[in-house]
Formats: sequence, structure tokens, C-alpha cells
Amino acid sequence: MKIICVVSARPNFMKIAPLIEAFKAQTDVRPLLLHTGQHYDDNMSGVFFRELGLPEPDFFLGSSGTGVAPIAEMIVKLEDVFLKERPDGIVVPGDVNGAFASAFVASRLGIKIAHVEAGLRSFDRSMPEEINRILVDHISDLLFCTEDDAARNLYNEGIPEDRVVFAGNVMIDSLLKNLSLAEKSTILDDLNLTPKRYAVATLHRPALVDDPERLAEVFGALEEIAKEIPILWPVHPRTKKNLDAFGLQERLRNASGLRATEPLGYLELLKLNANAFCVLTDSGGIQEETTVLRTPCITIRENTERPCTCKIGSNQLAGLSAQGVLDAWRRVTKENYAGRDVPPLWDGHAAERIAKIIIQRWKP
Repeated sequence: MKIICVVSARPNFMKIAPLIEAFKAQTDVRPLLLHTGQHYDDNMSGVFFRELGLPEPDFFLGSSGTGVAPIAEMIVKLEDVFLKERPDGIVVPGDVNGAFASAFVASRLGIKIAHVEAGLRSFDRSMPEEINRILVDHISDLLFCTEDDAARNLYNEGIPEDRVVFAGNVMIDSLLKNLSLAEKSTILDDLNLTPKRYAVATLHRPALVDDPERLAEVFGALEEIAKEIPILWPVHPRTKKNLDAFGLQERLRNASGLRATEPLGYLELLKLNANAFCVLTDSGGIQEETTVLRTPCITIRENTERPCTCKIGSNQLAGLSAQGVLDAWRRVTKENYAGRDVPPLWDGHAAERIAKIIIQRWKP
């Protein structure tokens, strides 16, 4: 069997690495790796490939940027690859534009599609990712869910139960495999940080960082929190551009306790998040990772497609206001987050289960 695994952005790399490994363990499967190119430079892509042990992509499309044009460019290039290779199926993780483009082309060519991390819903269609999730789910042949809520969402949308599989979380496969390696990182010493006496912030979503008023307000909340505990902030390229454009760089340079860095590698960020007192983020995957690491998470969004993290109690939604972020921070400082549960099947073996089912269902 020839299976093309598609990646586009950093969260995809953590999800596809264990799947590539699981497929390679099978003698009758030939996995190929296709990188659409959304995150392509060394900070955003190369370092992750090296740390996760991913092979060089068999195909690199070089389609980056925002808006509709890059998606159209991806679709044209993907059609060329799929027509030439004629894979038995493709695997697409997550909700980025590359996932939608790949699934769309495969469906038009009659190629089977497996969607990893299916069924997640924020119920906010102003998010491009939400549209991508819905479209990919409804044209996929196999839908692998990370949590019970995701499977229920798919059933409620009329997707047949025989296409839905609760398999666990492949991102947690990568986390558990690499945690001991991450602990060897010297990042805490390099940055003079003491375990549990600092926080980490990551912000990148357009709803926050593209809005000058919202970004300034959340920035103000980070300034206030940084008066109580140092905050390390690896700044996403999109966020850095907007900090410059909105005149916030000078405030950042003068903010006591708020330390900005370039984007960090996977192992460095894993070490930081595992040892942080708290993580403030608008990322989806970090909500999951901090749940397993048992690090309190404050999600700076109005909604989340990963509700199990809030039900467990490791994560809380703060909204997009400074007051909401500060209220969530106060709750973190007063509550004991030790010993929280981990969702079912977030056990490090999701990729093995997914590979086994794909082979069973798709083998000629």
C-alpha cells in the first residue's frame, strides 16, 4: 500500500511523526511524506523535522501565505502529485488549509482519505480552521477522533458510525516519546529560569494578533502578570509582524518580566511547558499537551474545539479581554492543578491503532 501523509504547519509535524513510524513498522505499507509548505523556514519547520526524526519530505509544494490564493495553488500542485503517484490513500491531520486542499483533491480523484483529529468543533465559523474541519470530515472515509465529544459531533452531523473511530491522540504519542529527550534540554539554565517559577505565552491566531485593540488589551494583561512572575514569550512570526505594525514593540522591550524570544524548537518548548507554573496560549495543541503535562493552561480565546481539557480542569477559557485573562490567572494562583486526569487513550499508542485500522480497511 502507498499512503501519502500530508503536513503543512508545526502542529501537523507532531501528529504525523508517530504515524510515519507506525506505517514503517508494517512491511506492506510505503508511507510518503508531502509538505505543502505553510511553515517552511528552519524555526517553524526544519528544527521540528530534525527533533521528531521525520524524513525529508518526498514532496514539497512551497505553497505558503494567507487567503484563498495559496489554497488554490496547493490544489493545483496536489492534483499533479496525486495523479502521478496514485496512492491507495492519504492521511491528513488537523485543520490547516493544507488538510482541506489535500482532502478536496483526493475526493475528486477517488482516493481514500483518513482524517486524524476528526470531529473537533469550536462552533465558531468565523475561524478558518472550523470551516476546514467540517469540510474535511464530511469528505473523509475514515475519521479518527481524539475524544468522545468529537465522535458525538460527527454523529450529530450525520456521519455514519462505521467511518468514525475513537483512536486517541497522536500528538500525545509524540509528547510521551520525546519527554525524556526534552528533559535533557538546557533551555531553563540558558534562560535562567526556575521550574514552576515562570509562565509561558504563545499567541498566533488571527482573531487575536491581527486585531490591534485585542492584541494591545491581551498584551496589557501579560504585562500585569509579568509583574508577579516572569513570562517567556516565543513570538510567532505573524505576531512579531503585528507587534511592529501596531506600535507595541517598544512596550515589549520595556515590559519588566516579559521576555520575548524567537520561535523555539519542539523539545525546548516541551521542556518549558512541562516545567512552567502556567501556560497562556491561543493554540489548540498546547491545550492538549499541558493536560498531559499537568501544567495549568489559560486559553486566550472565546471557545475551544478541545472541550475535554476544560472538563478535566487543566484548561480554562479566558476570552479575549484583559480582565478575562487576569481573572483566569487569579484562579490558577489559587487552585491546585496537581493530579488531574488524562483523557482516555491519550496513552502514546494512538498511531499504532490508526495505522492498524487503515491497513485493515484499505488493504487491497
